[in-house]
Amino acid sequence: MIEGKIVKISGPVVVAEGMKGAKMYEVIKVGDTQLIGEIIGLEEDLATMQVYEETAGLKIGEKVIATGRPLSVKLGPGLIKNIYDGVQRPLRVMKDEQGSFILRGVSVKELPEKSWEFVPRVKAGAAVEPGMVLGTVKESEVVEHRILVPPNVSGDLKHIVLKGTYDIEDDIATVKTADGDVGLKMYHAWPVREPRPYAKKHPSTIPLITGQRVLDTFFPIAKGGTAGIPGGFGTGKTVTQHQLAKWADAEIVVYVGCGERGNEMTQVLKEFPELLDPRTGKPITERTVLIANTSNMPVAAREASIYTGVTIAEYFRDMGYNVALMADSTSRWAEALREISGRLEEMPGEAGFPAYLASKLSGFYERSGRVDTLANDTGSLSIIGAVSPPGGDFSEPVTQNTLRVVKVFWALDKKLKDQRHFPSINWLTSYSLYLDEIEDWWKDNVSEKWKMRRDEAMSILQEENELQEIVQLIGPDALPERQRVTLLCAQMIREDFLQQNAFHDVDSFCSENKQVVMLKSILDFYDTALKLIDSGVSVAEIRDMPTVQKIGRLKYVSEKELESYIKGLTDEMYDEYDRLARSYAG
Repeated sequence: MIEGKIVKISGPVVVAEGMKGAKMYEVIKVGDTQLIGEIIGLEEDLATMQVYEETAGLKIGEKVIATGRPLSVKLGPGLIKNIYDGVQRPLRVMKDEQGSFILRGVSVKELPEKSWEFVPRVKAGAAVEPGMVLGTVKESEVVEHRILVPPNVSGDLKHIVLKGTYDIEDDIATVKTADGDVGLKMYHAWPVREPRPYAKKHPSTIPLITGQRVLDTFFPIAKGGTAGIPGGFGTGKTVTQHQLAKWADAEIVVYVGCGERGNEMTQVLKEFPELLDPRTGKPITERTVLIANTSNMPVAAREASIYTGVTIAEYFRDMGYNVALMADSTSRWAEALREISGRLEEMPGEAGFPAYLASKLSGFYERSGRVDTLANDTGSLSIIGAVSPPGGDFSEPVTQNTLRVVKVFWALDKKLKDQRHFPSINWLTSYSLYLDEIEDWWKDNVSEKWKMRRDEAMSILQEENELQEIVQLIGPDALPERQRVTLLCAQMIREDFLQQNAFHDVDSFCSENKQVVMLKSILDFYDTALKLIDSGVSVAEIRDMPTVQKIGRLKYVSEKELESYIKGLTDEMYDEYDRLARSYAG
């Protein structure tokens, strides 16, 4: 055991001497209160450490002890429904033991000390490979926890326990390896900064259905994909992240509150237990892991929190699950990097951020993907990161470096927010690079014309944007009738399709089938309106058609009533068309 003494303290950065033989990223215990830290720099016998707890009260000369292991998380039953801080300390347990305020130097068990019903899947004598499923545990009402062989263990299975109830610390199997017998528990540890291995990465060809129309139809993300949500204060980043966590088509959700306000995390903790999963009818917490590192917590732990979150997400991916990770927000994480870099006296890059900001961001997002696991199963990890550019300036370093890595850009717009248009995603500046890759899935499973209709709607919105300059100069009445119809239908797309009420019982989630039906109704009306214009009908008469109001109410129609409502809407639209067309023909 290596033991040194503190020679310098600068906020969360501590330097100790006498640390020769210590390793980079090794966990250390700092001072008499045994604060948790991590080595981030070595020079001769000096070790520079970032401390994950408040360093007030530390003194020069206090001892520092190296633990000999990297910063790791324990992966096993008990992760689901748990709430952790940035270094995987369960906050509920800490509250029960110490009260509402986190004390310094506290060490608690990462996984709950309870017994689990273990069901073996393999028999003694079988060849054991990394990532193999040894057995299962019913972790929650909706999640079957698959107990995996650690990625660094292989050999022959000498012994495995029978079906029964076992404590989390009990050995459930013994593997004969080249280096001797290894006992396996229901959990294992894994370094957070090291990506977990997989067999093969696949192209992202299956969409991650979110239930949000502007995302699924206009700017979709694929399972195993990456997305960035930049936006200024109050534009709706957190609410969008909450919507994704609630409704995204993923079996497991890992939500990382990274440096955000405490009241926002409180909202998550209050809402999630009350939300029912539309697929299972159970509370959404039955498939959720929360990492909470709020803005008043130490910045070093904030830097570690997204690595803790992504490692837990990779673990569930390795079980064959589709996992969605929400990081809110990566800007606060980058600010923690900047603060620590400044205290290390490193040469600053643009806007004071460290020169390695881009590589750190890409290293995080590159841990996404749809993969073949080591156990010959298929799982995916989708990463969605919110970005909080100061003043809504998308040219700042964190936003720009994020855009270089992610393949989906959901740009939140302050002007749309001021107009009460939510989600305030700007359809002219946002984009998705997965459109062509997932088109076949939409054709095979929902509608052959999905991409064609999406492109037609986008062209209407783009034409509206081009016409706005003329409208502002001379007013809409000076435009030709066909262009005024374009403005009318663009307004319907914006207000009746793109706007979505996150707090409405029906409109909060919109299935892929309903999205297709809604967009088809608007585009059918557009085609009908153009024909009426050619027949001599005025735009004012078209705007007054009852169909316009019925299309506007379509978003509030439940799935059960959708088919009959659409049939009535279609019949009425064509009846109105025939009536108006005949009146002008006569």
